[in-house]
Amino acid sequence: MLNKILCVDDDPITLMLCRKVITRANFSRHTDSAQNGEDALHYFDNLILQENEEEFPELIFLDLNMPVMGGWEFLDNFSKTYAHFFPNTKVIVLSSTIDPQDVQNAKTYPMVLDFMSKPITMEMLEELKAGYYKE
Repeated sequence: MLNKILCVDDDPITLMLCRKVITRANFSRHTDSAQNGEDALHYFDNLILQENEEEFPELIFLDLNMPVMGGWEFLDNFSKTYAHFFPNTKVIVLSSTIDPQDVQNAKTYPMVLDFMSKPITMEMLEELKAGYYKE
């Protein structure tokens, strides 16, 4: 079980579903959320200011298409400014469409583990447990 996950999505229903599925699957002890990439970067700014490395999310579920700052902009900023502070934080890109070019672009970021279709499901979490987060 992971200690903390951050879900970044502009849709409140998607965020609620994300929390419910993660809780039901016993995948993480805590689930935080941000409504866009900019909010997520502020979240990480606060973690740096608090100097509490134990509170960092081990995994981010990241939507690509959001207002204010989308997933690609978040990944660019995170990889340049925050990745060295949070080297163990990994990202699962979630999207409602699977564009092969998006999948290729996601592979260029070292922190991205996978690219998956929305919505998050129990099966998806079981796959992640088996592939990346063996207990």
